[in-house]
Amino acid sequence: MASKQTLVTVRVIAKDGKFLGDDIGGSLVTIRNVETGVMLAQGYTKGGSGNTTQIMETPRTRSQPIPTDEASEFTARLEIDEPAFIEVTAYGPIGGLQSAHKVSATQWVMPGKNITRGDAFLLEIPGLLVQVLEPPTHLSLSSLPGNVTISANVMMMCGCPITPGGVWNSEHFEIAAQIRKEGKIIDTVKLVYAGSPSQFTGSWSVKRKGYYEAIVYAFQPATGNTGLGRVTFFYMPD
Repeated sequence: MASKQTLVTVRVIAKDGKFLGDDIGGSLVTIRNVETGVMLAQGYTKGGSGNTTQIMETPRTRSQPIPTDEASEFTARLEIDEPAFIEVTAYGPIGGLQSAHKVSATQWVMPGKNITRGDAFLLEIPGLLVQVLEPPTHLSLSSLPGNVTISANVMMMCGCPITPGGVWNSEHFEIAAQIRKEGKIIDTVKLVYAGSPSQFTGSWSVKRKGYYEAIVYAFQPATGNTGLGRVTFFYMPD
């Protein structure tokens, strides 16, 4: 049987968010034949993140596709001559690799039967993007007590901003830093909105010498979305 070109359009959307668009680097999509292990296609999603109002605020029934509005996608052109059981994997966001996740799903594909309409092949990326901006990791303090500013950039996985009263309301997120020493939690510092979208800050005072780790995390109780970043700081006089 001659092979038939079969189109598979893959879109990647953040859990409780929008599509992973060019503004956050998109995502890397890989399609493999599960039975043979052969890679059939690979590429990056390209396009925008979609319309916020249509995606996040417009009611729709379960069977209605998510509005795409030229949203980010990757379309693979598979040359197959028989049914293929494929695994589609997305890794992203590429613009925030320290918080990137990998998700995958499997499905049968029939030669010549395109998967391009509606949601097409839709993958959902869970989590939150957390970038620790301060302190720089491996910060050496010169004296005690030493005040350590802890600040972070916290966004949805699509890069969408978290702000007071916004579509992604900062009041609906728990953002904090666990302070650890020798593997034990010794304190927790709440990070508060710093006045700019997605920026959160707090501080902690080092009163004893030693090595410390700050695990900066963000948690969205309504969805379970979680993200974190880690940095270290210390005071060890010669």
